[in-house]
Amino acid sequence: MATRSSLRRRKPLRRGFAGRLLRASEGSAAVEFGMVALPFVLMMFAILEIGLVFVTDSVLENATIETGRLVRTGQASAQSMTAGTFKTALCARMSIFAADCGTRATVDVRVIPQFATTPPDPMAGGTFNDGVLTYSNGAPGDLILVRVWYRQPLLTTFLSQGLSRMNDGAAMLTATTAFRNEPA
Repeated sequence: MATRSSLRRRKPLRRGFAGRLLRASEGSAAVEFGMVALPFVLMMFAILEIGLVFVTDSVLENATIETGRLVRTGQASAQSMTAGTFKTALCARMSIFAADCGTRATVDVRVIPQFATTPPDPMAGGTFNDGVLTYSNGAPGDLILVRVWYRQPLLTTFLSQGLSRMNDGAAMLTATTAFRNEPA
């Protein structure tokens, strides 16, 4: 049982600053919002950025298939297309991403002996080695492998940890198509 002297000691604490602070709830919503706002904004930004990566990847895939058709139908050989003109044609098909395509895209068009052939990987070791890339329109009936890499810089750091094989944190989007050139 509490004595009268112990009640007197507790009573001033309830009326004092600490007691009012423990009972006060006017700013609790602002404090809770402050704790949740930063992770929420980061997650929303990451969702928008991953959406941009998916849209860019889809546009790159379609542009690669459409530009590869120039090689398959023999139009690339007829126009004496080089790696640079192939990349220009690819970038023209990338719609809203065409502005940065010239500096971000890298192409590799090669004749392969069979579909099971594994060409060299230019992304081995965390850096991009474009010395192993080549360009050839091939002859009628040749098997052709078209590969395109597109460097997509990422702003959200935790996305770059999951999407990047490059040391600089950029995501390398890849589009590939293989076909047999049409006969002449």
